[in-house]
Amino acid sequence: MSESLVVCDVAEDLVEKLRKFRFRKETNNAAIIRCKPEQQMMYAGSKNKLVQTAELTKVFEIRNTEDLTEEWLREKLGYFH
Repeated sequence: MSESLVVCDVAEDLVEKLRKFRFRKETNNAAIIRCKPEQQMMYAGSKNKLVQTAELTKVFEIRNTEDLTEEWLREKLGYFH
């Protein structure tokens, strides 16, 4: 149920910033870091709405920011090569 419940709207300026992030010219790895796990559950529907609105193609979730390492990101992105 929480995955379909949208708690907030996505501002148009945020959508534009996300598009610029998505189509940036840099070749290094980059990520958008999200919030605490309890907030992730609360805003799951809003996250899905954001992914759809910004037309994101790759979304990875982690439970702990310490798990987000260059190696972890390369491993996840390696599935797409």
